[in-house]
Amino acid sequence: MKRTLYTEDHEAFRAVVRTFLEKEVLPHYEQWEKDGIVSREAWLAAGRQGLLGLAVEEEHGGGGNPDFRYASVLAEEFTRAAAPGLAIGLHNDIIGPYLTKLATEEQRRRWLPGFCSGEIVTAIAMTEPGAGSDLQGIRTTAEDHGDHWILNGSKTFISNGILADLVIVVAKTTPEGGAHGLSLLVVERGMEGFERGRNLDKIGQKSQDTAELFFKDVRVPKENLLGELNGAFVHLMTNLAQERLAIAVAGIAGAEHLLELTTRYVKEREAFGRPLAKLQHVRFEIAEMATECAVTRTFVDRCIAEHADPTGLGLDPVNASMAKWWATELQKRVADRCLQLHGGYGYMSEFPVARAFTDGRIQTIYGGTTEIMKEIIGRSLLG
Repeated sequence: MKRTLYTEDHEAFRAVVRTFLEKEVLPHYEQWEKDGIVSREAWLAAGRQGLLGLAVEEEHGGGGNPDFRYASVLAEEFTRAAAPGLAIGLHNDIIGPYLTKLATEEQRRRWLPGFCSGEIVTAIAMTEPGAGSDLQGIRTTAEDHGDHWILNGSKTFISNGILADLVIVVAKTTPEGGAHGLSLLVVERGMEGFERGRNLDKIGQKSQDTAELFFKDVRVPKENLLGELNGAFVHLMTNLAQERLAIAVAGIAGAEHLLELTTRYVKEREAFGRPLAKLQHVRFEIAEMATECAVTRTFVDRCIAEHADPTGLGLDPVNASMAKWWATELQKRVADRCLQLHGGYGYMSEFPVARAFTDGRIQTIYGGTTEIMKEIIGRSLLG
């Protein structure tokens, strides 16, 4: 079915993104995978191309355009290029809203120009060794010392953890407050007591630096409190719908791209003297995946349109959860089935389907696991 989501301006932007990927990302990607990290020059190049801070006001160096469809184009093209290591989506779609919606004017002047130029790479530190989706389990603390906080604790699985110059840390500022005693504190590169641990060795997304972070008596100025004191829970919940939608966009784009690659492969690959595509089982597999992708695409596009509508209230968190769990589980199933159809070649790292199989596996985990998504949906229906 013909997509009606995008305008000519969005498609022109897509061409810009593809050119950027061809010139600044793909020629270096294999080296980044070996290094376990992308180069900072890539972030600066993205800034020069205007790909960072799309929704940030022009006065602070951004694109001044909050239309989420542009972010969606970015996610689709980076997914099709199999280049998740340069985590622009995390920077723009997940961390960006915290800075544009919660930062004071002084904080905006201090952080947003670098955010948009690529000179400031960002991360958000929520997950801890003993606390993932359960915010009440967070043990990182920030004690009030008058004009500053003293931050202690550790975080893990932090994307952009090695490169990050600015980290939004979820910390307990009122111990007896539970999930409603948490605040967002911005820790900056060079603060004494802020240390980075290992660049974690993952099964996929090798070039995406994912690290442990440690905070030992870090002195965080009161001016680095982001949003309301003890307001982190509300702030986090407010931004989760967009985060989950962004993951869903990548999920369906990944599934569609794998289907395209595999459809082409089974037409060319022969077995028993004829193309694989002539086998009924293979045709049924392709038919099932194509139908699932088409149905999922329709729902995700509707979610994107709803979220991008300036006259509406934005995407409902329940629908965002539906989109996230369904699209990412579909991506996982399609990756597995496409790898199977590639046979032994699918198990070879040099084939795109193999990398997609491992790179995409995290999709059902981060941003809230599939099980958490189902709990949110079920609770909304059953109380």
